[in-house]
Amino acid sequence: MMVSALDTAKRGLSRASIDRLVAAALLLAPAAAVGQDISVPRLDPKAPIVLIGHRGASGYRPEHTLASYDLAIDQGVDFIEPDLVLTKDKVFVARHENDITGTTDVASHPEFAARKTTKVIDGETHTGWFTEDFTLAELKTLRAKERLPSLRPASAKYDGQFTIPTLDEVIALAKRRTKETHRTIGIYPETKHPSYFASIGLPMDEALVAQLKKAGWSKPTDPVFIQSFEVNNLKHIHSLTGIRLIQLMGAEGGPADKAAPSYAAMATPAGLKQIARYAYGIGPGLDMIQNGDAPPSVLVRDAHAAGLRLHPWTFRAENVFLIPSFRAGAAPAAHGRLSDEIQLYLRLGIDGFFTDFPDIGAAARAAAQK
Repeated sequence: MMVSALDTAKRGLSRASIDRLVAAALLLAPAAAVGQDISVPRLDPKAPIVLIGHRGASGYRPEHTLASYDLAIDQGVDFIEPDLVLTKDKVFVARHENDITGTTDVASHPEFAARKTTKVIDGETHTGWFTEDFTLAELKTLRAKERLPSLRPASAKYDGQFTIPTLDEVIALAKRRTKETHRTIGIYPETKHPSYFASIGLPMDEALVAQLKKAGWSKPTDPVFIQSFEVNNLKHIHSLTGIRLIQLMGAEGGPADKAAPSYAAMATPAGLKQIARYAYGIGPGLDMIQNGDAPPSVLVRDAHAAGLRLHPWTFRAENVFLIPSFRAGAAPAAHGRLSDEIQLYLRLGIDGFFTDFPDIGAAARAAAQK
């Protein structure tokens, strides 16, 4: 599915490669009407639908910056999502990948030219610059930039203005804005490549739990979710804290730690029962619930039967990311009917969702609850 294809951009594709993927996805996608629309009750219909700012308000500002998180809060999110990687001096920072080539101006810093290298991470080869080769002080000399400038030129205008935030800074922002807004603003951190970081002497699990505990968060009722595409680190974290855990999964592949044969196997009724032993819910790709204009899958029903919530990823406004029936025209970067798409998934019973456009997400949630 094209959402999965475009998300490969996070793995170091060039801008030209991203543009080719975008164009191909639009040309090849069917233009059928949305298929079977089945209303499914949420696991707890009285609980609020959880709105998560995916990397902040990353449709409007460069992702994983304090400005992006702050805007997401202004637009009504319940949680901001920092993807976490580690520095050489063992500090958690918010970057979607430890490869910072495409999300910072590191390539324009001659003092760091010699640190460009090639690494194999979770079985994939990456060439660029990596957070684990920099101290926090060095990373703070860099500035963030838009990862998808051809799709989001308005966001790219903010290139060079914002630094890379630490987890401490993200926590401080959430707490400060909680006081200012009189709403509880939580954080929804994802551990990125935990097995890889452990293999190079930078284990994440205990350090993350300790930092959250220092912030006052260790219980299921605290405004935190911890998510991961891997399995064993979530099981380990489950033994360390009461914070709610979310097992991420995609339509293709499987966990990098090889703890399950595939995400498809994990999404079966038997697999979901196993996940329910350590996790509060799952974070599936949107296409695992409804693949384009095809009829919806039974994943929502099966996950709820196992006692799991669903917080799928990621709702984006650009045509290339939308179900074909919700697009407006043929331009890849043009915005289609994202609110309608979100409301479709809400009728399918999801319990929360990630979006790059929190203002549209908040309006869609309000419309669905009328």
